[in-house]
Amino acid sequence: MHALRPHLFLLLVVAIFAGNILVGKALAGLPPFTISLGRVFIALLVMLPLGWYQARRGWPVFRRHWRPLLGLALSGVAFFNALIYAALKFTSATNVAILESLIPVATLLLSVLLLGERFRALQWGGVVLSLGGAVAVISAGSGAVTMPGGVNPGDLIMLLAVLVWVGYSLLVKEHMARFPRYGGLLAMLVIANLALAPIALLEGAWQVIPRLTVQELAGLAYLGVFPSVVALLLYNSALADIGPTRASVYLNLLPVFTMLGAWWLLGETILPVQVIGSLVVIVGVWCTILPPRHEAA
Repeated sequence: MHALRPHLFLLLVVAIFAGNILVGKALAGLPPFTISLGRVFIALLVMLPLGWYQARRGWPVFRRHWRPLLGLALSGVAFFNALIYAALKFTSATNVAILESLIPVATLLLSVLLLGERFRALQWGGVVLSLGGAVAVISAGSGAVTMPGGVNPGDLIMLLAVLVWVGYSLLVKEHMARFPRYGGLLAMLVIANLALAPIALLEGAWQVIPRLTVQELAGLAYLGVFPSVVALLLYNSALADIGPTRASVYLNLLPVFTMLGAWWLLGETILPVQVIGSLVVIVGVWCTILPPRHEAA
């Protein structure tokens, strides 16, 4: 049962992340950093009673390792989702999910550049396939706004979000074990609130927040509790057990969950190029992370 636990956690994470994209698309009329500030503020209120005792006891650890703590807070807690919400203002929920599923490939590429890992021929083929599928989706320009050449700016913003999350995953594997589970997340949420507040104020959050509807408040509550707290705790736990590369494989399911949810809940049209592109990305990612035969045995 212990061996299955990280895999069950990751399935729940994928379902919650799909909901994060769908709710973010439904809230796309709000400024993206205002959405992010709302979610991390709600998450802070949720975590305060859970993590206060650990955070107080862990203060010496936070001071000693403040650089990785800051990196974790800014990448995974603050700006990754802010970039997703910014991307959703221009592109579809399906495109965001397909591009987010590139995270395993980006993780391995950065591992080669930063950690000196070596690829096999099959892995390089998987990288080419995944990037080809992503290029096909981006080139479709299915959003309302495109740049010269038909490229949707939301797709480019989402590619930046992918790089931010890869950095977060590498930091989690290297440093997360130093911090108390609940107290560490509470500290990261404090940092995320401080980082996002001035940007949200520049967006006009002080005018937007008093005018929020009941539906928008419910959407922010979902974002604040599930993707910001529940999914992060589950993902960090699974990541510590099986590592960033294997954990990121589960993001292959994200386009499927999100595509069906976008069609059913948001009424989005699913384009053939999105279906084909997502399948190509999934096959490419699978080839990229497939272990050698002797390791599989």
